[in-house]
Amino acid sequence: MNKMDTKEAVEHLVALKVMRLTKPALISPKIVTCDSKDLPGNILNNYLKDDAVSVTQMETLAAGQFLLLPQSFGNIYLGETFSCYVCVHNETNQPVQSVSIKADLQTNSQRIPLTTQQSQSPMMLDVDETLSDVIHHEVKDLGTHILVCEVTYMSYYSTLASFRKFFKFEVMKPLDVKTKFYNAESDDVYLEAQVQNITTGPITLEQVSLESSQQFTVKSLNEIEEGQSVFGDITLLQPQESCQYLYCLTPKENISKDIKLLAAAKNIGKFDIVWRSNLGEKGRLQTSQLQRMTTEYGDVRLTYEMLPNKVTVDEPFDFKCKIMNASERTLNLFMKLRSLQDSSLLWCGISNRKLGPLEPGKFIYVNLTALPINTGLHSISGLSLVDLFLKRTYDYDYLASVYVS
Repeated sequence: MNKMDTKEAVEHLVALKVMRLTKPALISPKIVTCDSKDLPGNILNNYLKDDAVSVTQMETLAAGQFLLLPQSFGNIYLGETFSCYVCVHNETNQPVQSVSIKADLQTNSQRIPLTTQQSQSPMMLDVDETLSDVIHHEVKDLGTHILVCEVTYMSYYSTLASFRKFFKFEVMKPLDVKTKFYNAESDDVYLEAQVQNITTGPITLEQVSLESSQQFTVKSLNEIEEGQSVFGDITLLQPQESCQYLYCLTPKENISKDIKLLAAAKNIGKFDIVWRSNLGEKGRLQTSQLQRMTTEYGDVRLTYEMLPNKVTVDEPFDFKCKIMNASERTLNLFMKLRSLQDSSLLWCGISNRKLGPLEPGKFIYVNLTALPINTGLHSISGLSLVDLFLKRTYDYDYLASVYVS
């Protein structure tokens, strides 16, 4: 419990004290030692052994054995719960009538009323009696905060008297979250998130979850067998340390079927992070809505589906080609298959086929067959689409790879 203020104006009948409630910290000895052959001899070593906070036979390991109450207001981080004890004390030799407390928290953007005895009717304080309350508030804004406490009471002249006290503190950022997006050809979005501890002490991450928007479904890629985390049972982060998380977001069925809805699906979701400090104090942080950069598809979008990862040399394999009209007009498409001179995959089947008119936002599937002639990792290439109306050709190379064994 850290006392914030004890001074009161002498002209008032009651005194106001406000103390922040926070957990103590481990105190460690200051290690200053030297070799016994040096000039100080064993003076420094003996002084360290006599230090009350040092652990016997472990004096030089900076291991403490006592808890120290905070000597200052301390750090408050975004997402933690600010707790304080508000006390009004009658320091006169007569009862004081109609005593009440009101507390507000002023931020850079708003004034938040806090729950105290103000919700109850004013009460009388006998000699040396105290009116007190404990305030809890989850901090949700960064920057300067001012706790405003106002006390109202009835003076000797049967008139209402009041005074206010102001307590200023800073709210700092506990975690730094950096994100990267990867748009896959399958419409999936991969999200990489790096969570860094920027507090002054170690923390443990209890929960790091991604709440997807209504346009996507999310799958966490941070677990191994039986749902066990890749980071182990406890995710401990020392100051400035970080860990990385990976998620796969899949557009919902009604989104993936409409190229316009897919291009407009920018909101991915938001992170919900819960952590604890070294003595168990809990904090929670929610990010704002994360947005990705959508891919520009042009007039025609082409993807491969049901493509095997591994095939056998000199054995044909089948897959599907999905062609989608991403333009605002109807397309009359013509498909060409070209087996390039240096290609290790040869096309099988009919080339130069008409695909018919394709309405805006619609798609068709085309079955294709290829023959691998060399082993190794090879890219599918040599596919072209021709717009018969504008006489425009779209070449598609290196959209997917297949391993040939």
